[in-house]
Amino acid sequence: MDLQAPRVVRFRFLAPRHALTAVPFALIALVTVVDLLAPPDVHLGPFLAAAPAVAASFAGPRTTGLIGGVAVLAQVVVAMVRGSVSDVNHTFQIITLVLISVFVTLFAHLREVHERELVQLRSVAEAAQQVVLRPLRERLGPLRVASVYLAAAAEARIGGDLYAAARTALGTRLIIGDVRGKGLEAVGDAALVLGASRAAAHQEADLPSLAAYLERAVAPDLDGAQGQESGPTVTDSGLAARSGDGLDAARYSDDHGEAFITAALVDIPDTGRTLHLVNCGHPPPLILRGNRVIALEVDQPAPPLGLVELTDLQLTAQSFPFEPGDILLLYTDGVLEARDGKGDFYPLAERAAAWNGSGPRALLSHLRDDLLAHTPTHTLGDDAAMVAIEMPAPPA
Repeated sequence: MDLQAPRVVRFRFLAPRHALTAVPFALIALVTVVDLLAPPDVHLGPFLAAAPAVAASFAGPRTTGLIGGVAVLAQVVVAMVRGSVSDVNHTFQIITLVLISVFVTLFAHLREVHERELVQLRSVAEAAQQVVLRPLRERLGPLRVASVYLAAAAEARIGGDLYAAARTALGTRLIIGDVRGKGLEAVGDAALVLGASRAAAHQEADLPSLAAYLERAVAPDLDGAQGQESGPTVTDSGLAARSGDGLDAARYSDDHGEAFITAALVDIPDTGRTLHLVNCGHPPPLILRGNRVIALEVDQPAPPLGLVELTDLQLTAQSFPFEPGDILLLYTDGVLEARDGKGDFYPLAERAAAWNGSGPRALLSHLRDDLLAHTPTHTLGDDAAMVAIEMPAPPA
């Protein structure tokens, strides 16, 4: 089951729009009254320009134009009361106010058009994300599953984080990954990985074969996207040592100008109390067992997809205990890289160990709220995804 990410609350305007519209009119009335009561050598007419300028920040072009017209009318009334409209000072004030009102009305029109385009683009991006990232079922064989996706910002609900699950003849197979970059290009690469994993989930007998298949499927497209004929030449042992986590892989990719995809492949058999893991440069999964959190660090991590032909490496799937009552937590590096006001990273393992609830859905709901509260603006600098899988304990 997918948990919906909470929409980010923007504290720009908490009052209703009709209440905000009263602010420019009140400003016009205040400036007009003070200007009429002021000494003859004091002119407050230029302050009337603030009324349409304020209105343009939240109102449409019609309301902004109306407020600008009222401000011009107020300036004309002040000129008639205090002297003559043909007075040079008042004449220039009226002309300037008219020009400012026209300008801010045009600005309000452009802002309104841009907001409509942004809403359309956001809806298309969300639709594309939902097509690529299909919701996970709440039950996969004996397992209970929950997932959550957090976008980097409310205006950009689209990114390259991915996850998928499939039932095989022997159990459940899962993948979680992170495409370097953002936007539609990252979504395209994520769709490529997900499509290849879904096509091969039932064909490849073991995880190393599946990882090699994904490498063959995505490497040509990633190389073509970068306009390079071949990747860098790196020894297997050296790259494997450097790809133990997403940060090292990112540094390596920055140095060589390559695109890559970190991924963790997991097999959970229906029988037995183990799981099998192949880690391709992805942050290590966690297992919550009681009040302990265990990081699944593989002895031989593989490089991220798209860097080196995995068929040239001797990949092996490492087994870890997965007992009834355990919860497996898969996540992307956007979770670990969330910073608080002091610049400290989010302590995922520590926060997960402090959780005392039950069930994968409750765990992700807690981590989602805690992660957003960890950041000063309650927004993330990078997309983040989490998947929790529980092996339920047998009934007493």
